[in-house]
This record gives sequence, C-alpha cells and structure tokens, in this order.
Amino acid sequence: MPYVKTKDGTDIYVKDWDGGGRPVILIHGWPLSADSWDPQGIALADAGFRVIAYDRRGFGRSSQPWSGYDYDSFSDDLAAVMEAAGATRDVSLVGFSMGGGEVARYMSRHGGKGVVSAALISSVVPYMPKTDDNPHGVPQEQLDKIGEAIKADRAAFFRNTFFKQFFGVGLISHPVSDEVIHWAWNIAMQASLRSTLEAAKAFGSTDFRPDLAALNVPTLVLHGTSDATVPIDATGRAAAAGIRNAQLVEYDGAPHGLFATESDRLTRDLLTFLGSPGRRADGEHEQSFIARSDAGAPG
Repeated sequence: MPYVKTKDGTDIYVKDWDGGGRPVILIHGWPLSADSWDPQGIALADAGFRVIAYDRRGFGRSSQPWSGYDYDSFSDDLAAVMEAAGATRDVSLVGFSMGGGEVARYMSRHGGKGVVSAALISSVVPYMPKTDDNPHGVPQEQLDKIGEAIKADRAAFFRNTFFKQFFGVGLISHPVSDEVIHWAWNIAMQASLRSTLEAAKAFGSTDFRPDLAALNVPTLVLHGTSDATVPIDATGRAAAAGIRNAQLVEYDGAPHGLFATESDRLTRDLLTFLGSPGRRADGEHEQSFIARSDAGAPG
C-alpha cells in the first residue's frame, strides 16, 4: 500500500492509519474521496483504532477504469482492500451515503467475512427511487436530472447546486464555510466524468432491500432529518426497521453531509458505538451496543 490492485486490475488508493487496535474501514460518499473522512479518521486513530479509508474506483487518487461501477464490483473492491491490509477479523465497516451500499453488499455477497459491526451514515440503503412499494423515495425524474445536469455542466452543478443542498446551505442556514464547499468541489472534480455518472446510476437504482438480512451484526444508523439529498424516510428509517440489530439515531434538522456539518457529534457517536479499540469477541461488542441503545440517543 498505499495502492491495492483489485481482481480486474484497478488500482485503489488506501490510507492506513494504525492506532494499534482493531480495524475500522471508512467508505466515502459520492462524489468525494477518503479525504472526506479525515476528521473522524484522525479521532479514531488517536483513540487506538486502526483506520483504513480508500478512494472508490474512479474517484480521488484511484484509477479510473471504464467499467466496474456497480455494487458487486464495489464490494469486491472493499474485499480486496481488506485482504491486502490484513483486516480480516474484528472489522467495523462504516459507510457514508453511497458507501452504505458497499457495506450492505459486502455483508451479503461476501458473507460479512471478518465484520463484527457496521455503521450506515446518511446512507442510500435500502432503496432510493420512489416506487409503489417505496413511496417515500426520490422521484425517478429527479434522479435523472442529476445525470442531465452533470452532462451539461458538471462543475457548475456541483458548485452551485449539489454541494449547497448536500451541506444544507440556504439563504439563512450556512452550516459550513464557502471554503468547505470549494474543497468538496475540488475533490469531486478529481473523478472522471464516466465514474461520476455511472456511480450515480448505481446508488440511484440499486435495491439493497434483499441485502438487509445479511446485516446480522450490531448496526448503527445515523441520519439527518433534513437530509434533502438522501431522504431519511426512504433510507435511514427504512434501513433501521429492516435490520434486526440496528440502532437509529436521528440528527434533528441536519442535512446530508454530517461528516462536516455535525463533525464532532458524529465522531463522538462513532467512538461510543465502536467501544474499545482492543480486539474483543463479537459478544462483547454486542453487549456494548445494547448498553448504548438502552441509554437512548444523544442530544
């Protein structure tokens, strides 16, 4: 490392910050990179965890192949990173936004190998589109407009529309600085146009409802109630209802980009959920999770 080669020859850029304890793998959202996890990654490593974060294929510093922008391939990439890093037991998976899809698909496609807990942050799981059996989803025409806007002027769409909604910026509300929006824009523009479009199709169309049963480990679901990018009713609340051992924590009034807008609270909740960085048996971790669930949600 810092690069891992997947089974189809794609080079995946990996950060490995070893705090000495058990591994936590942070999976970023669209259209960003592993850098979006830096504040939480530093805090987790300082607390003693081994923090592994990587750039999804086509994004950040990873290579930009023509194909492989589907969740089977994404989960295979995650498996390749875990194997190359030797992170094969006592692993916690944390997925933000479209990264929640890798968590769910890894658990079903790879049998959850080595994973003892999971967290879904502002996640697209279980299903984004509005359909007869998913009435709280996003209308298909709205999802289609994302692709159309990217093709027309990707730079303007991300700068003037997408990231303002992503971070909840409005006429009165301004939870992040203009510099944060510019930083996110810079990361987004590192990705290829092909990967940006294909990944958007993947998270906007993949049905993870059949994967939920495979999430058979303690699972923390964090979601903002004012998330206009990935609405909570179709995703966070539905995921928590469909995962047997899930705990839902709602961030009242928060937008999509919790890693920036609610950075300190997100870090605290992850640290509480993960418990001790020392290697422990599954049962011990589950006991810690249940104690937190009984204590109720923070804030």
